[in-house]
Amino acid sequence: MTTSTFAKRLFPILLALAAGAAVIAYMVSARTPPGRRTEEAPARAVRVIEARPLPVTLTVRGFGAARPARVWQAVATVNGPITFRNSDLENGNILPAGTRLLQIDPTRYGLAIAATEADVAALETERRQLEQERSNTSDLMALEQRRLDLAEQELERARSLVASGTSPRARLDDQERATVQQRVAVQTLENRLRLIPSQIDHVDAQQARARTALAQARRDLEDTEIIAPFDLRIGTVDVELEQQVTPGQRLVTGDGIDKAEAAVHIRLSELRRLLATQSRATPSAPLDLGAHFDLSAISAEVRLVAASGEMSWPGRLERVESEIDPATRTVRAIVSVDEPYRAARPPELLPLVRGMYVEAILSSLARTPAIVIPVSAVHQDVAYLADKDDRLRLVPIRSDYSVRDVAVIAEGLQPGDRVIVDDVVPAIEGMRLRPRRDPVAEAALVRAAMAEDVP
Repeated sequence: MTTSTFAKRLFPILLALAAGAAVIAYMVSARTPPGRRTEEAPARAVRVIEARPLPVTLTVRGFGAARPARVWQAVATVNGPITFRNSDLENGNILPAGTRLLQIDPTRYGLAIAATEADVAALETERRQLEQERSNTSDLMALEQRRLDLAEQELERARSLVASGTSPRARLDDQERATVQQRVAVQTLENRLRLIPSQIDHVDAQQARARTALAQARRDLEDTEIIAPFDLRIGTVDVELEQQVTPGQRLVTGDGIDKAEAAVHIRLSELRRLLATQSRATPSAPLDLGAHFDLSAISAEVRLVAASGEMSWPGRLERVESEIDPATRTVRAIVSVDEPYRAARPPELLPLVRGMYVEAILSSLARTPAIVIPVSAVHQDVAYLADKDDRLRLVPIRSDYSVRDVAVIAEGLQPGDRVIVDDVVPAIEGMRLRPRRDPVAEAALVRAAMAEDVP
């Protein structure tokens, strides 16, 4: 095949290819590109609650040991053997007030009373004698004074007669001698009368000392009998029948059953917040804690820790001790329980006795309502809200404190805000939501804020 013939055959093919390429190029340049369509993610279904102020009950807990409010210890103040020991005087027994527990031999003290009473009677007789002697001496001195007056008159007559020369000098001398003797007699009686008051005072002093000894002897006699001063649960008994005891020796100990106390440790910050709910406007005594706060308005309950069944006793906050534990920064609050034995039903409900490890629950209503949300709805100081357009908003908040899985909000939320209680992951600002109000969660929040059914 010649070259010209091949070129003639190839030309139509090349022409067709060029025409096709031109058509394709035109179609590519003239076509309209497809439009772009943006699609949003589907709305996320979430549960929300409405933020609103609620009354909040503050509750603090503390743990510690129970103890009796009153403890009694009998100590011997006299010597002697034990002549009587109550048959019920054993550890753990409960004895009523006025029960005779022990008797120390009273014989020597009865004899001491008899001897001292005799001394008092003898001194009283001596005093009466001195009084009678003073009366007798006064009467005698009145007579002697009359005789002295007569002697003085006779002496004056004798001097007159001697002066007139009608009487000898010897008679005057005799009268002067008799007058001096009478003066001595009167002076002796006067001296006697002056001594009697001091003698009476001496007897009175002896009587006072004897009466003091008598009172001491009677007190010693009373101390020989050991009586229960109030209703007691007996602790240790350190003496036996016929045992010789000496002053200062411990005889028996007992715990009062009318009131018990729980000394529990509470964080200082929590206690301050609780007390602030019952602060008084103008305290009457600046140094008295009870003058600053109405402790009676704070409800209290004492519960036995690690009991097989629930055991609790109603109590009241009695006082707060002054010392602060530097290691734990806690203070010790004293919660009292009245008549812990009255409602006891062993083994279901035991009395609150010494050494029980207990938990005290103190609660009080906050002074003003506050907005509260579940602690689970707080995400590192941020709350998730559903705005009016059902889109997610991340709102910074500040909480004062949290109680019972409830956060008390100080700043960031307003009444009516819809707070998301679900965990939204990922939480993207502005994402679409499908909120659904959860009345069950709102009711649970109200119960938690009011401390209803506190576990």
